[in-house]
Amino acid sequence: MIKKLLLVAFALFGGAMMVAQTTITGTVNDASLGGPLPGANIKVSRKAVGTNTDFDGKFTLQVTDTPPFTIEISSLGYHSKTVEITKNNQDVTVDLEENATSLDEVVVSASRTPERVMESPVTIERFDSRAIKNTTAPSFYDGLENLKGVDINTSSLTFKSVNTRGFAAFANERFVQLVDGMDNASPALNFALGNLLGLSELDVKSVEILPGASSALYGANAFNGIMLMTSKSPFNDQGISAVIKTGLTSQQAAGDNEFYDASIRMAHTFDDYFAAKASLSYVKGEEWHATDYRNTTGVGGTYIPGFREVGNPDSAIDYDGVNVYGDEVGTNIRTASGLGIIPDVRVTRTGYNEVDLMSNEAKSMKFGASLHYRPLGNDRVEIIWNSKYGRGNTIYQGQNRYNIANFFMEQHKLEVRGKNFFVRGYYTGEDAGDSYDTRFAGININRQWKSDEDWFGDYIQTYAGAVLTNPTIDPKTAHFLARQAADTGRLLPGTAGFKAAFDKVTNDPDLKTGAKFKDNTNLYHADGNLNLRDYIDWAEIQFGASYRQYNLNSYGTIYTDSNDPITYDEYGVYTQLQKKMMDERLKLTASARYDKAINFDGNVSPRVSLAYAAGESKNHNFRLSFQTGFRNPTTQDQYIGLDTGGGTLIGTAEDNLDRFTSLPINVSPSGQALSGLGATTTYTGRDAFENAFSAKSIEAGNPTKSNFDLVKPEKVTSFEVGYRGALPTGDNKLGVDFSAYYNDYKDFISIKNIAVPFYGVAGDPGVQGQLALAALQNGDYAGVGFRTNSTADISSYGIGLGLDTKVFNGFNVGLNYTWSKFDFDQASDPDFEAGFNTPEHKVKLQFGHTDLFENFGFNINLRWQDEYYWESSFLEGKVDARTTLDAQMNYKIPSIKSVFKVGGANLTGQEYFSAPGIGAVGSQFYISWTINN
Repeated sequence: MIKKLLLVAFALFGGAMMVAQTTITGTVNDASLGGPLPGANIKVSRKAVGTNTDFDGKFTLQVTDTPPFTIEISSLGYHSKTVEITKNNQDVTVDLEENATSLDEVVVSASRTPERVMESPVTIERFDSRAIKNTTAPSFYDGLENLKGVDINTSSLTFKSVNTRGFAAFANERFVQLVDGMDNASPALNFALGNLLGLSELDVKSVEILPGASSALYGANAFNGIMLMTSKSPFNDQGISAVIKTGLTSQQAAGDNEFYDASIRMAHTFDDYFAAKASLSYVKGEEWHATDYRNTTGVGGTYIPGFREVGNPDSAIDYDGVNVYGDEVGTNIRTASGLGIIPDVRVTRTGYNEVDLMSNEAKSMKFGASLHYRPLGNDRVEIIWNSKYGRGNTIYQGQNRYNIANFFMEQHKLEVRGKNFFVRGYYTGEDAGDSYDTRFAGININRQWKSDEDWFGDYIQTYAGAVLTNPTIDPKTAHFLARQAADTGRLLPGTAGFKAAFDKVTNDPDLKTGAKFKDNTNLYHADGNLNLRDYIDWAEIQFGASYRQYNLNSYGTIYTDSNDPITYDEYGVYTQLQKKMMDERLKLTASARYDKAINFDGNVSPRVSLAYAAGESKNHNFRLSFQTGFRNPTTQDQYIGLDTGGGTLIGTAEDNLDRFTSLPINVSPSGQALSGLGATTTYTGRDAFENAFSAKSIEAGNPTKSNFDLVKPEKVTSFEVGYRGALPTGDNKLGVDFSAYYNDYKDFISIKNIAVPFYGVAGDPGVQGQLALAALQNGDYAGVGFRTNSTADISSYGIGLGLDTKVFNGFNVGLNYTWSKFDFDQASDPDFEAGFNTPEHKVKLQFGHTDLFENFGFNINLRWQDEYYWESSFLEGKVDARTTLDAQMNYKIPSIKSVFKVGGANLTGQEYFSAPGIGAVGSQFYISWTINN
């Protein structure tokens, strides 16, 4: 009896399943080219059930829905279509029309609501998965440099810094990078380490970049711009895909070296409710070697004419090489000895070249996984858990050059999102791993084999002996003999003794004896947004809020947190109204945001824009916007306490001044006699803030007391006009995107360089003032950099023009030009260094064809920029003009679902520097095999 019941139940269930099963087959074609369109998405409307077309543009979709229902067919760069399914086994043929220009692409970031690029109230650049497939660059992140108005500075092979509209630096604290809504910046460093914890190129759905101030919607620090990277959903992009890439990097200093780049992505939809994905990426190669051995006078980076003789470090007495470390330690040998026969010159210790202090191994490994749950069985509500892990080696150039080794960063996010809302919270944590400061590595390796006192003692004794025994000796020869004697026992790179000292120093976080920096800083962030468009019909109104807490924990190696971690928080609320009028041709967008950080007064950031769509098809969009932005001082601006070897950086939060105490510093014999101090002394942050000379006044020969305030938020007021349009040109359309902007800055945050005398009172009219001047004369002072606000009148302005069209039956042509300019009144703040670091003129050209003949495509990118002057705390100097050529060609093999690509970056082989002091960027050649993407 039971067997019969089971048999009947099975039959009924099987019959029900057979009745409910609906099969749809079809073909999706490119309406313009006439051929099949691989990779198009086919899904049941409002559900996760779907599939993709194969390389022949064909698909089969089996669903449990009973006709009638609707399916959606879409593909990046094409207009979507819907098809009504009325019967089982229905065969569908769809021709998708390609967007006339890139201005037809849909973006979300500009207004936090979907809209065409054409309709955006502000300038926006977009880079999607289709562009990634066609990029000429070795990675999609490198390919962002081909976008209008976007600059990428290369600190190393694996660390690229994205910037827009000037004030560029490798530590780009004015530009925000969000990955699936999570701030990708290192909590301790306050800037993103390129794509070290970003996305695999297989998982990128889109990248949207908003140049200029975006604080009204995205809060503090979205000051110069914001980049939003969005990954693919496992509900929409399923299956297993992979890419294997290998090739060569070629540089005169490093030679030819292999690199490897491999990624895999797996995504699966289990049913209408649950989906999951995971991705893994691994990159390994050789860094661009930094081998600039020009001599500098130290902090400030002014070049001394001439080069150190190759292989002869003794040819320079007072030598501080750009990429040489340990040679920062020096003294006036006459002052140190008190002997009249000793010349009145400064002598420095023999340092070590950077290539001997770094492994120069570039490496990055990223893993990401997410779980997606739709409780209603459709896309109206989705719950997402997302975890990301990244570990890697790279090189960062800030005040010094830092070897970032085995740096680890993780992010974990829980998000609930629906059609008109999202709420999310995430955690970011990091571990500096085996990272260290190369300058202190060189300094303290030297001190491992001989103390500074003994080294200079040997130098002075040998020099004096040479002069006494041979009064006519050439001073250069005497210096050569003195250095040779002082360097006796020097640890040579490649020896066991050097390796033992190197390992000891780079694992020691005490900068008096080591070079390692420790860091376990983390942050917690929560934000949400609600759009009332389904409840209010006269306008689209949004509300949002965010909260963030920092926990600084560098064990005193970066911040003044030797005793306890430093915790502080900030929050913000915002609203936006968007109203369409005049037959939806005129769009008004008004936003306002209030932000408050614990150490500062609150800031209000408004934005108002008008956009008008002219023309019969609304293909001519004119826009005008006014907005303000602000940037809270970063954790480093407030709480850093870092001795860089060439100076000290101190944060100017009120409580940080008393928390900071310097390392012991040597006092000259003359200073000891004048002041009664011992052989060494220390100073506090309060001492430096209240009793110091302006560095510029010392350079001008008229030392005056420095005077500046505690750091506070900086602000920008921005005005922008623009036009986007699609102009008919025969059978095609010419996309035009023009913008012009003017930015006015107030309380711009910059570094104030000062000199702290070890005795006396700066600016005092009496004896104490004379003592302070004597301290300068005797070299008894410390160089300090404070983050504070400039009083200078600062403004920047520029234009951007982008053109794109198709010519000669399908060839894509794009041209863009950017002009950037910066003005300020130097006399109003002589100590101010802007660090605009942006070429005035940039031109970028793109030419290619995605299907020149069956299964074959190619692309070419040419970029030119003029020379400009780079300002930074590490080194200043001219960055030469450069022309860069990248190209790729690709071939599809549909039978194995594969695309093969061969390409190269900087094919002319003309090496260039993104900034003084980094490794010269050479050429990169690659071949890749992409499967099922």
